[in-house]
Amino acid sequence: MSQLNDLRSQQNDPSFANVWQELKWRGLVHVSTDEAELEKLLAGEPATYYCGFDPTAPSLHLGNLVQLLLMRRIQLAGHKPLGLVGGSTGLIGDPRQTAERVLNTPETVAEWVGKLQAQVQRFLSFEGDNAARMVNNLDWTAPLSAIDFLRGIGKHFRVGTMIKKDIVANRLNSDEGISYTEFSYQILQGMDYLQLFRDYNCVLQTGGSDQWGNLTSGTDLIRKVEGKHVHALGTPLITNADGSKFGKSEGNAIWLDPEMCSPYAFYQFWLNTADSDVASRLKVFTFLGRAEIEALEAAVAERPFAREGQRKLAYEVTSLVHGAEATEKVIAASAALFGNGDLSVLDEATLKAATSELPTATVDAGGLGIIDLLVAAGLSDSKSAARRTVGEGGAYVNNAKVTDPEAVIEAGQLLHGRYLLLRRGKKNLATVEVSAA
Repeated sequence: MSQLNDLRSQQNDPSFANVWQELKWRGLVHVSTDEAELEKLLAGEPATYYCGFDPTAPSLHLGNLVQLLLMRRIQLAGHKPLGLVGGSTGLIGDPRQTAERVLNTPETVAEWVGKLQAQVQRFLSFEGDNAARMVNNLDWTAPLSAIDFLRGIGKHFRVGTMIKKDIVANRLNSDEGISYTEFSYQILQGMDYLQLFRDYNCVLQTGGSDQWGNLTSGTDLIRKVEGKHVHALGTPLITNADGSKFGKSEGNAIWLDPEMCSPYAFYQFWLNTADSDVASRLKVFTFLGRAEIEALEAAVAERPFAREGQRKLAYEVTSLVHGAEATEKVIAASAALFGNGDLSVLDEATLKAATSELPTATVDAGGLGIIDLLVAAGLSDSKSAARRTVGEGGAYVNNAKVTDPEAVIEAGQLLHGRYLLLRRGKKNLATVEVSAA
């Protein structure tokens, strides 16, 4: 089942009076324009809304996933999404908290636009009365001259207001400062909203609350130029219960691209969620209903050792991002690592991802005796210790127990023609890659 088919099987929780109330319950509303008007808008006739994603990397990440699923929830309520990938704003980059962005080449940005568009498209439906559309702000920015930009757009922005935006103020007060290039980003984003309002009658923009200054630059511009009031919705920044930044692992983002973060690693990230964070993650990142989420929250509190909430969370989110089939492979790999499945049925990519953090040794094809393998993989300190392990029944190759200390592994036993999974006892694992030479 594809990601979109997984999403098509989801629906908003009918226990809520309207989608706005559900968004509030799920903790997805941190800041917004007029709440009463927004609730009325989302409970009424189909409205057009958008969220923008800048190609500052070749993949979206978990922070972007919040917005993608929010877009899908609003589309399920009958509204019309515009997925914007910023071919022009990606050439600039929104200001970061710490330092100036390194500008990527136009060729790189164009390549990343295509990658991000494909990712966004997997989370929206492009069929039916409220079909989604993809848009690229380079289409209306590139033909615009500098004079036209300054006269038609720039004159509506006041520098005093612009420097009060939180991230701009922070950068101005830092040693790094801020360039005019990044300072102008909020004008470009405001222009995007104006263009989409004119072309599609777009009346709502969503984004993270850290983008609130950029979101309101659009609502203010439309009010000044068109005399109309439109809306913005900022979701909270997702953090762990201890206050640490969510979605970071040793300084690296959890990417949605399987080449940058394997489905196995992705699944394990969610499986390792702290008990205190499970309920909030289920609300934000799954389409499970309130009753089921509350039942899982109770299970985590009453039987934390069972990790029911984490397993359900990992399954649901990995299925949404990578598909149910890939998720089942990941679960099978997890079980097989510890003897509860058949390693030979795992495809090579899943096997490599599942064993990527294990100690690894490389041996030549002539060194496949069980004793030498245990020592080479670091599972035994010496040959005598390896013999004891085998004699005590604690040595396994590809989950098969080896009881003969003179045993030699045959070429036909190699996984994908070159890998072995060794295990000492129940939990001590290592991999061996057999070189072709």
